[in-house]
Amino acid sequence: MGRIVELCGVIAESAEAGQEGLVLPPADWERLSQDFTDEEIEDALGLVNESLYHSELAEAADSLSSRLLEVLGSLGDAATFAKAEQAGARFTLDVIGQLARRVDRLEEVLEVFRDGGSPDRRGFEALKRRLADQGIEPEMTRDPDDEPEAAPADGEDEDE
Repeated sequence: MGRIVELCGVIAESAEAGQEGLVLPPADWERLSQDFTDEEIEDALGLVNESLYHSELAEAADSLSSRLLEVLGSLGDAATFAKAEQAGARFTLDVIGQLARRVDRLEEVLEVFRDGGSPDRRGFEALKRRLADQGIEPEMTRDPDDEPEAAPADGEDEDE
């Protein structure tokens, strides 16, 4: 295992960006093939390439997610959320909800990769609460004692 780790380190230092990922210059390949098989070099090159893409993917996802948290978080206050509820809004609440759920999951995953702190989530958390409460506000504010009693069905007498 130590040999492969060493090989990956050498490849990471020597490889150059090509059209389809990292490429090892021929002189470096020849030098490494004295100690490693072509298959080991190819495997290590693949591991280093995947690691690089993984890091770039995490950085891009972090950047995108931070921006989406900011944009979606701006919908967390009552006035802006009310505008989004209105017909003719640029994004429907359904679309906003889908984005919020996906960004929330992405944020969970990105916590593993972040070196620093997380972006400010206060507005985003407020938006998630509003989305969760959307549609149930009347039930939450209605007093059950104010509801009229059900009228008796036709043919039934109240005294029965």
